[in-house]
Amino acid sequence: MARRPARSRRSSPSVSPAPARGVPSIDIGIEPAARRRVADGLANVLADSYTLYLKTHAFHWNVEGPMFNTLHQMFMEQYTELWNALDLSAERIRSLGFPAPGTYREFAKRSSIRETEGVPEAMEMVRLLTLGHEAVARTARDVLEQADAADDNSSEDLLIQRLQVHEKTAWMLRSLLR
Repeated sequence: MARRPARSRRSSPSVSPAPARGVPSIDIGIEPAARRRVADGLANVLADSYTLYLKTHAFHWNVEGPMFNTLHQMFMEQYTELWNALDLSAERIRSLGFPAPGTYREFAKRSSIRETEGVPEAMEMVRLLTLGHEAVARTARDVLEQADAADDNSSEDLLIQRLQVHEKTAWMLRSLLR
């Protein structure tokens, strides 16, 4: 399977601040450079997830047509799940000692998911969300490799859980398009 090209638009998380007087530096058994690489990757997962959250929520508000009730409810379940997952990714970045990105500008720089112009038809919304969930899965899979190389079991666990959610959601959405 071909690997996707590296994302050149993504920026690194801010430098970890120097510990305040009397506060011990982070020593969780992962080298600082490895922590930085994993935190940077998790920031990309967070950006993809937030972008997908916004898209899903907007589609929930704007869906129309014969499948309105089904899609309106499904999109609400999906954006609620995404919303809850955002905190997990951000807190893991913080646990690694780096600030979590939290602006639209930073998310837009980091995300592999692009905004949707206008309001697409219902089945186009489903198609776009399928692609979005697959994009988050690819990003998570890339970061999983970095976490594995760093022996960062906590980040690996988080990423595996996110992969399961995004792969299953993509499958379910794709099934509506058949």
